[in-house]
Amino acid sequence: MSESHTHPAHLAHHFSDVEQQRESAKFGMWVFLLTEVLLFGGLFMAYAIYRAWNPDMFYNAHKALNIYMGTANTFVLIASSVTMALSIRSMQLDKRKQTIGFLIATLALACIFLVIKYFEYSHKFHVGQLPGKYYSYTGIKGTNPHIFFGIYFGMTGLHGLHVLAGMSAIVWVLIKTVKKKFSAEYYTPVEMVGLYWHLVDLIWIFLFPLLYLIG
Repeated sequence: MSESHTHPAHLAHHFSDVEQQRESAKFGMWVFLLTEVLLFGGLFMAYAIYRAWNPDMFYNAHKALNIYMGTANTFVLIASSVTMALSIRSMQLDKRKQTIGFLIATLALACIFLVIKYFEYSHKFHVGQLPGKYYSYTGIKGTNPHIFFGIYFGMTGLHGLHVLAGMSAIVWVLIKTVKKKFSAEYYTPVEMVGLYWHLVDLIWIFLFPLLYLIG
């Protein structure tokens, strides 16, 4: 029997075995996640500098955020991390239907997160709590409150784009799972998408207290 016939269908030709392929994929994903951390690290640094320069303004401006919506979104994303982890575990146990169910649940929770964020953003646009020259709200004490909202929209907006990217990746693995492309022998893409999704959730866990719980 030829070597090509002895290799699993999901094993790329440039890997000697499935474990090497999986470890390579995991290493590549961790490198990618590191670049994402560096990206958000720049925003965290900007936040720290501007907050140090304007402590009173940041404190007063953060009161304009809806802590209930922020808290709800925190619980929603934590729940989505749980369902994502359960989808990976289900695939490890070769329970395809359970995997599909947990992936759909993760997508539903991500949609809830974006819907809540939509209503939060809509209110900000309506009252003029916007960054830069677009800021027109007059109910916050302190100078240059638009700086806070510039950082708020920059950090939460970028995070929202990552949520959308994560949802796209989840849809992709969901379709592949439905088509029976993954199994207990090969579930690396599901695991890699899970790692990305956990990072998205982790970033929000940092954003929530920095923006909503300043006081």
